[in-house]
Amino acid sequence: MRILVINPNTTSSMTDKIAATARAVAASGSEIVATQPAMGPVSIEGYYDEAFAVPGLIGEIRSADSPDAIVLACFDDTGLDAARCATDVPVIGIGEAGYHFASMVANRFGVVTTLSRSVPALEHNLMRYGLAARCAGVRASDVPVLDLEREGSDARDRIAAEIELSLTLDRAEAIVLGCAGMTDLARALEEQFQVPVIDGVASAVKLAESMVSLGIKTSRRGGYAPPGRKTYRGILQDYQPQ
Repeated sequence: MRILVINPNTTSSMTDKIAATARAVAASGSEIVATQPAMGPVSIEGYYDEAFAVPGLIGEIRSADSPDAIVLACFDDTGLDAARCATDVPVIGIGEAGYHFASMVANRFGVVTTLSRSVPALEHNLMRYGLAARCAGVRASDVPVLDLEREGSDARDRIAAEIELSLTLDRAEAIVLGCAGMTDLARALEEQFQVPVIDGVASAVKLAESMVSLGIKTSRRGGYAPPGRKTYRGILQDYQPQ
């Protein structure tokens, strides 16, 4: 099967990191195609950035070569609903995938993300997914997303400090890493804290493989029905929905 993994921001080093994780966990028969938009923000940190990321994300889906499933590798699940309208193949957001995996291995899980401005979006998603009651809290390490790509950054130490607080003060029993750029830290942090540390990229790839194997498609009724034929001035010219 072919799984399209889209990093919705435009930073290629983060795309490479995401691709490495996806390929490491993918089954032998799965091809991982990792990509990013040519247009949009270099990092996604809050609602404003999300708005500018969605057109490029949808453009990547439109130009894709017949994937069997799509993984959206932004923990905010940027553009997830719009992406599901654009195709009938399964579209998995790494935030939703990470939350669901954590809910099956712990009574209460904590989330450690990057900047404080991202916390409301993640809390909103947890409520929307019906998992807010299972979350012990969303903590911000106040690490800018691009610092996760910077050599010599103290990002890992700051993330680890928030994990410690989540476990001790919030009584979390597992941790979900709240940014795709943290994907390479999961195993080391799990060893350090001796609790499940869930990476959304890996979780989403395995969910995508399972859904394709089961023949599950995205519903074409209601909210995820294909968009109507219309002109989108300045973007998505001559869009023809599937």
